[in-house]
Amino acid sequence: MKVSLNWLRQYLAIDIEPTAIGKVLTGTGLEVEGMEKVESVPGGLAGVVVGHVLECGKHPGADRLSLTKVDTGAGEPVSIVCGAPNVAAGQHVVVATVGAMLHPMSGDPFKIKKGKIRGEVSEGMLCAEDELGLGESHDGIIVLDKPFKPGTPAAEVYELEEDYVYDIGLTPNRSDATNHLGVAFDLAAALNVNHDKSVAVQRPDISAFNAGSRTPVKVTVKDPTQAPRYAGLTIENLTVAPSPKWLRTRLQAIGVRPINNVVDVTNFVLHELGQPLHAFDLDKIGGGEIVVEKLPEGTKFLSLDDVERSLSADDLMICDANHQPMCIAGVFGGANSGVSEGTTKIFLEAAHFEAGTTRRSSMRHTLRTDAARVFEKGSDPNITVYALKRAALLLEELAGGEVTSELLDLYPNPVKPLEIKVRDQRVVDVIGADLARPQVQSILKSMGMNIVSNDDDGFVVAVPTNKSEVLREIDIIEEILRIYGFDNVPIPQMITTAMIVAPNPDPNYIRELIGDLLATNGYYEMMALSLDESRFYGEVEKDKQMEGLVYINNTSNVHLNVMRPGMLQSALGTVAHNLNRQQNDLRLFEFGRSYHLEGEQYKEVNHLTLTLTGQQKAETWHPTPKGKNEVGFYTVKAAVELVFRRLGITGYRTDEAPADEFSYGLRYHKGPMVLADFGQVLPLHLRARQIKSDVFYADINWDNVLKVLPKKPVQVSTPGKYPSVRRDLALILDKQVSFADIERLARKAEKKLLTDINLFDVYENEEQLGAGKKSYAVSFQLESDEQTLKDKQVDKVMSSIEGSLSKQLGAEVRR
Repeated sequence: MKVSLNWLRQYLAIDIEPTAIGKVLTGTGLEVEGMEKVESVPGGLAGVVVGHVLECGKHPGADRLSLTKVDTGAGEPVSIVCGAPNVAAGQHVVVATVGAMLHPMSGDPFKIKKGKIRGEVSEGMLCAEDELGLGESHDGIIVLDKPFKPGTPAAEVYELEEDYVYDIGLTPNRSDATNHLGVAFDLAAALNVNHDKSVAVQRPDISAFNAGSRTPVKVTVKDPTQAPRYAGLTIENLTVAPSPKWLRTRLQAIGVRPINNVVDVTNFVLHELGQPLHAFDLDKIGGGEIVVEKLPEGTKFLSLDDVERSLSADDLMICDANHQPMCIAGVFGGANSGVSEGTTKIFLEAAHFEAGTTRRSSMRHTLRTDAARVFEKGSDPNITVYALKRAALLLEELAGGEVTSELLDLYPNPVKPLEIKVRDQRVVDVIGADLARPQVQSILKSMGMNIVSNDDDGFVVAVPTNKSEVLREIDIIEEILRIYGFDNVPIPQMITTAMIVAPNPDPNYIRELIGDLLATNGYYEMMALSLDESRFYGEVEKDKQMEGLVYINNTSNVHLNVMRPGMLQSALGTVAHNLNRQQNDLRLFEFGRSYHLEGEQYKEVNHLTLTLTGQQKAETWHPTPKGKNEVGFYTVKAAVELVFRRLGITGYRTDEAPADEFSYGLRYHKGPMVLADFGQVLPLHLRARQIKSDVFYADINWDNVLKVLPKKPVQVSTPGKYPSVRRDLALILDKQVSFADIERLARKAEKKLLTDINLFDVYENEEQLGAGKKSYAVSFQLESDEQTLKDKQVDKVMSSIEGSLSKQLGAEVRR
């Protein structure tokens, strides 16, 4: 939100440096994110003064040039060569002196220098309007109507205004500060309480308002909960014209484009008081009646920007007697009912609309107007009529209008100030400063909060209706602290805190440990949104996940309408984002959550995911055999096992990964407890994100991993004293038999001496092995902690393993 310092000074008599005011505003919670000096004319006409032409004659070397002597109030007259046809002796003109920087209407800024023109010295420049940025005219130099004293700054002649505009990062809870008057109240309160400045806010005077005698336009509000207050009046005999300079300057300073005096007044009052207004051309209101209602789904509406919009049945509309939409309530006007150059009478509306309805309509139609931003924060229902009268007086002054109707005010259920009990000790405990009750009440009164009653332990305060978010005692305390000042809270000499014993194992430590491990192995941490689009779920899973989707009402980004039920889609979204920016080699990890609805219970699951695509290593001068540098299944498998090995997790079983996410892959589990699923992502998922590269992905159930962590630290064993023995077997098996089956049976057959099993070759040839067969070359590592193994011991172990594999799997050993 932009706030003009000169505008604030209309309500506060303050003479404080702009930077200091910015610090005060930030201290009250209105954080000044930037401050900009604004000049109505670029450069502020610095170095440009009034000059009196004493002499004017022909230039001896050029027929079209004049040689002048000009008094600029700096002592001796200066010689200036001028090419304008209208220059003459005795004129009071505008002179750019040597050193002045001019900002013309077109072209680059330039600096005035002393020089010679056709052999004659020229010590300045007599200026036209466009050369100073004052207008478009270049017919001749500016000749002033009044005889100003030579040397008078041109900025004074043209009453130029230098302003400072603050860019305030307004938080959603500050409905009271959406306007200059609200900011002025905060500033005054802070200056009175903390800076020994006795200042009071001067509200705009509306005592001169007089209503007309005619019956106002008939208004019907179908649902008062959607429009709790609706006020309006008729103004006639208007002349639509450009606004005066002061009004245009105020609006331009905060980035609002002036349009005409009627529209500009409504915008001015909006930014002054925080009350949106809308002016309808009275002759364009069909049937001379206004109906506030909702229209059927799909009704067409031509808005002020000449865009035809399809309305929702939830959009609150301002309609005429024929139920033709004229305005989206609190958001945007229509093209066929607004003020035009020929408008002579208007119906001026000031209303209070329900915040949620306005916000949804604004988001639905992507119309983020200033009015919508005010209403969605919660406008003040009790300033409506005041703002209406203020605007009417301005229109009488600036547009020659006359209020001809009575003031209409539909307010069936007036909103009264909320009364909240505040305890003295609670204020001290929360703020951390020993504030006495009189000091606290003085702060509240400075913000317009009246004290209703007092008792032994506290008091009751009435909250103004412009503070829609102040609903509890803690909110009142926050208001007190804002004005008292965070910097004024004393820092104690001693801080006490309770001892917190971390659980064993500590989830935060484990997470940091694995994060560091992956980072040192070339992975980058990603953080994707927990929100996703429902369209990515259900197609592959055949609606398996659709039933458990957690839907949200996301008015800011309507397409992100669910909490992610799994981690894969958000990981693929990140991959697509990077691939579109030529980042093709990715190793990513993410700690995140998935969200499910099981019956009536919401369930959150913590995950660690790994996502890989592209090349394993950067391109170098040393060639890598084709197809050997791409990431693949074993890359992601090695990463999963690296994590498990670092955590000391062993004894897990292996199955195939679910086919709804992976073309092929593995699942590590302990009984029904899934630890990890990993493999190559199905092409169907990749096509949905327009990803053309293979993606390998691992989903580690972090909650289950924490459950199976060993209670003791990972043990390190010393190398065995006795040599190990390796035996290899070439096994002919059915194709559906996995290496995991072989490993499981081998370890069951020999639990003591068998230390390692490895698959080092796979061979398939139906002519040699038979249909549906394959050959696994498997190595077995045997070792004893007590003695050197003898051949008979090894043969016995291997015989037991062979028998188990033959009996359970139908394995045939190739000799």
